[in-house]
Amino acid sequence: MNLWWYVAKRLLLMIPTLFGVLLLTFVVIQFVPGGPVEQYMAEAKAGLGTGAEGGLAYRGSQGVDPKRLEEIQALYGFDKPAHERFWQMLVQFAQFDLGTSFFQNKAVGDLILEKLPVSISLGLWTFLISYLVAVPLGVAKAVRAGSRFDFVTTLLVLLGYAIPGFVLGVALLVIFGGQLQWFPLRGLTSSNWEELSWAARIVDYLWHIALPVTAMVMGSFAVTSMLTKNAFLEEIRKQYVLTARAKGLSERQVLYKHVFRNALIPIVTGFPAAFVGAFFAGSLLIETLFSLDGLGLLGFESVIRRDYPVVLGTLYFFTLIGLVTKLISDLCYVWVDPRVKFD
Repeated sequence: MNLWWYVAKRLLLMIPTLFGVLLLTFVVIQFVPGGPVEQYMAEAKAGLGTGAEGGLAYRGSQGVDPKRLEEIQALYGFDKPAHERFWQMLVQFAQFDLGTSFFQNKAVGDLILEKLPVSISLGLWTFLISYLVAVPLGVAKAVRAGSRFDFVTTLLVLLGYAIPGFVLGVALLVIFGGQLQWFPLRGLTSSNWEELSWAARIVDYLWHIALPVTAMVMGSFAVTSMLTKNAFLEEIRKQYVLTARAKGLSERQVLYKHVFRNALIPIVTGFPAAFVGAFFAGSLLIETLFSLDGLGLLGFESVIRRDYPVVLGTLYFFTLIGLVTKLISDLCYVWVDPRVKFD
């Protein structure tokens, strides 16, 4: 099957997948109470309104003004039937217009771009450290399979995998941020970051990112290192390795010239998914714990506040990236192993 035909077919299959995800989420949202209109009605019934300096002030229970209620419904688009609102959302999303936040009065796309640097910082460092440490560790464990080194490292990586990242983050904050005060408790940079030199900015950034990245990266060591070990062990036992050794090749030549390429197939093909997953998966609790204003925290707050454009916009963004990543991951199979065919 032609490469471009395969890619075109997969891209076309993304359309019904996106449609199904958005439709399911939109239907669920219709039955979830506490939207912006309901919040206005609750505030009006409780006698809450805008004070002289902004914010909420008690004005006595005044009930709900029907005319004002109609204006609120029209403002948020709830004066239209659900199917019209869903169709309008699909048209906007097809043009990559993710709408405007109900409560922050900003375009959802701009909000995502604002929060993206934090998620990139966490995800990039988590991905790089995980693979740069776990892959060589897995190779070393495969070469020394059954040794004391293999047993001790397996125990340590499984222990790190068993501890949830949030629990580890709390422990790191209490010990190194609270008691020892070696690292800051919150934020990605210091308050005077703009005044620092470039060298001092780099040090300050790494100083702030150390604890959250450590909390995120510990759990990923086990999966990657054990996958690498098992893949290498499987390849080392094959006939071509015995043949290479019989030809007089050194163990290093056998390992890195023959075994390495074949053993890394399941690891390399998982690079795209692991790379994107490090950005958007599992960072919510870490961002909340360390007060990092990223995409995970944005999505969580939008769900709590019933900010539907942000919920659906971020979901569309994450789903689209996930589908494209899955396509890239499948294409990597052919790139790494020419024996794999698209048909």
